Amino acid sequence: MRAVRLTGPGRIEVVTEPLPQPGTGELRIRLEGCGVCASNLGPWAGPEWMSFPTDSGGLGHEGWGAVDAIGPGVQGFAEGQRVAFLGQRGFATHEVIDQSLVVPLPESLAGRPFPAEPLGCAMNIFRRSGIARGDRVAIVGIGFLGALLTRLASDAGAEVIAISRRDEALAMARRMGAARALPLDGVVVEEVRGQTNGRFCDVVIEAVGKQAALDVAGELVAEGGRLVIAGYHQDGPRQVNMQQWNWRGIDVINAH
Repeated sequence: MRAVRLTGPGRIEVVTEPLPQPGTGELRIRLEGCGVCASNLGPWAGPEWMSFPTDSGGLGHEGWGAVDAIGPGVQGFAEGQRVAFLGQRGFATHEVIDQSLVVPLPESLAGRPFPAEPLGCAMNIFRRSGIARGDRVAIVGIGFLGALLTRLASDAGAEVIAISRRDEALAMARRMGAARALPLDGVVVEEVRGQTNGRFCDVVIEAVGKQAALDVAGELVAEGGRLVIAGYHQDGPRQVNMQQWNWRGIDVINAH
C-alpha cells in the first residue's frame, strides 16, 4: 500500500508499506478518497507539540471506499461493497477498520464521495440541538457543516436564518432551505432583532470556530434558548459575555 505522512511543517512524503491484514472483527478498506479537515491545519503548520514523522496515513479521518478484505468473525459485509467509516489513517490507499466503525453505502450513492466523519458530526450536532418544527434557528457560519445543518433544520420544519461572510455560502444556504440569508457583518444582530420582533432565535448554532462568530451567536439567542457550539475552537481560549448568558437563561451545548 501507499500512504502519506508528514515529515515536518508543510512537508509530506509518500511511502510504500506492506498491505495490512484485517484481524478478527476487522475490514480492510481500499480508499476512494479522504477529506481534509480544518483540524489538519494545526499539525500541518508544525506546532511545538507535534512530533514528526506522523504515522503513515495519519490525520486522515474523513475516508470512504470499498471493502477489500474481510477478517474472521465479520458478518454483513462483502468484498467490493462500498462503505463509509470512522478511521484515523485515511491518507493512504488502504486502512484496516473495526467493523463497528463501518457502515455500508446504499446503491443510491454509487460513485459519489461520502466522508463519514464530518457527516457524522452534522448528525450529532443536529441531534444535540433539539431542533423542532416551528423553531427559529440561526446558523452562524455556512461551510460544509453549516450547509448540512441548514438542510437538516429546514427539513425538520424550522425557520432557518443563515449567516456567513461569503456570498457563495449564502447562496448555498438558500439552496439548502434557509428562509433568510444574511451577511456576517457589524449590523447582523440588529437585523435579526428586527426580523424577530426583538425576540431573537430559539436555537443558535455557531459553526465557525472563531471568537467573532461566537460573539455574534451569543447575541442572537432568545431568552431561554439554546446556544449550540459546533465550531472547532482550536486556536486558543475564548471569552464569553457571561452576564448576558446568565440574564437570558440560555442553555449552552458543546456539540462538536
